Amino acid sequence: MGMNRQPDMRQIMQQAQKMQEELARAQAELAERRFEGSAGGGMVTAIVNGRPELVEVKISPDVVDPADVEMLEDLVVAAVRQAIDAAVEAANSQLGGLTGGLDMGGLLG
Repeated sequence: MGMNRQPDMRQIMQQAQKMQEELARAQAELAERRFEGSAGGGMVTAIVNGRPELVEVKISPDVVDPADVEMLEDLVVAAVRQAIDAAVEAANSQLGGLTGGLDMGGLLG
């Protein structure tokens, strides 16, 4: 005859609280990190934080051509997307272990 052990609710709540604290700490650490994306061979660079929020854009004067503004716009968009992708990938990697592999992209934007 086997014994049925009921889970200790207090222990489950303590484990959940610990996981929540670890997740909050990891999210705060991630928010402080910086992720870089570039386009045009480094002529345009975008930096985002781990939230991800755009915090900096660098544009080389060599790529500024008033006759081709669309190219510059495309380079900025490409650099920002690359930086955001790097931030989301880092979030999924860092936070995924704490959340059992859930996709964190939805929490980031």
